[in-house]
Amino acid sequence: MNRREFLGASAIAISSAYYIGIVAGPVIAQEDKSSAISNAKVTYFDATAGARPRDVAFDADGMVWYCGQGDGTLTRLDPATGDLHPVSLGENAAPHGVVLGPDNAMWVTEGGQNAIARVDTGTDEVTLIPLPIEFEDANLNTGIFDHDGIYWFTGQNGVYGRVDPATQEIQVWPSPEGPGPYGITVTPQGDVWYASLAGNHIANIDRATGDVRVVTPPAEDQGPRRIWSNSEGKLWVSEWLSGHVSLYDPQEDTWRAWRLPGESPLPYSVYVDENDKVWLTDFDTDSVVFFDPDTEDFTSFRSDQAHSDVRHMAGRTGEVWGGESGTGRLVRIQFDETAGTPA
Repeated sequence: MNRREFLGASAIAISSAYYIGIVAGPVIAQEDKSSAISNAKVTYFDATAGARPRDVAFDADGMVWYCGQGDGTLTRLDPATGDLHPVSLGENAAPHGVVLGPDNAMWVTEGGQNAIARVDTGTDEVTLIPLPIEFEDANLNTGIFDHDGIYWFTGQNGVYGRVDPATQEIQVWPSPEGPGPYGITVTPQGDVWYASLAGNHIANIDRATGDVRVVTPPAEDQGPRRIWSNSEGKLWVSEWLSGHVSLYDPQEDTWRAWRLPGESPLPYSVYVDENDKVWLTDFDTDSVVFFDPDTEDFTSFRSDQAHSDVRHMAGRTGEVWGGESGTGRLVRIQFDETAGTPA
């Protein structure tokens, strides 16, 4: 079985600028001076051994937290020193997604124990909120907080749900078209949407009732994997099967799509930065890909190691982060936040 077959998708590649790590610890990569992004700064941080780091989030103190799906931990990284502080989530833990809650705790989709985990960043106390027994093996994926402080989450085996942090009451629903719920986002207007990879659609959750409105993309086999809102409430979607990044406007009910560079791109994640610029990851060429919607240009940052497999991206002012699940590292790209393009 080749790698593309292993990843569960048809043939999918991308041309990139190359970056070569030169020091240990946090590794600051030096860019190819011939690249059009000559001032971009790429830094690699080692994770704990065997962690297989994936989704990342940031706490109120500026620390980076990542899910160690391989070692069952949620680990705090100090980006100034590279120091690591792992917190065990329990026996058989396999965390997937993490996000900072309004209570300043980290909230985790903990697939190994089929529970939502709350981690107190001050005490390391772990609280598990198990899914109801009828939703065992949900294959929990990603979570997000809405503007009312309610936590919403997805499970690839066909579920979505919510938790009220004040009471820790959990509600779970079967997704209307079976398996597939994956990435999830909230718009500035307060709407919650998720992407269904296997279901080939995106969906809007009615936060009052839990009902779902399905929106089907215009083409078959797009494979919506991750979803992120821009500042206007328009939705960017990474299409795992089609090799495109698409934009859905809920107000106009319209779609646009752009194919990533290369013969067969595999876009996994999508993140929209503070300037409404778009960042993606391409598994086929181990690249983080920057897309400027204004110019419709792509710029690629290829990892200095093969099979980097950045599964999720998140960011804050002037920088984006991802977990290289294949190499056991985290990657940070710092850019010029005033210009809105890689510096």
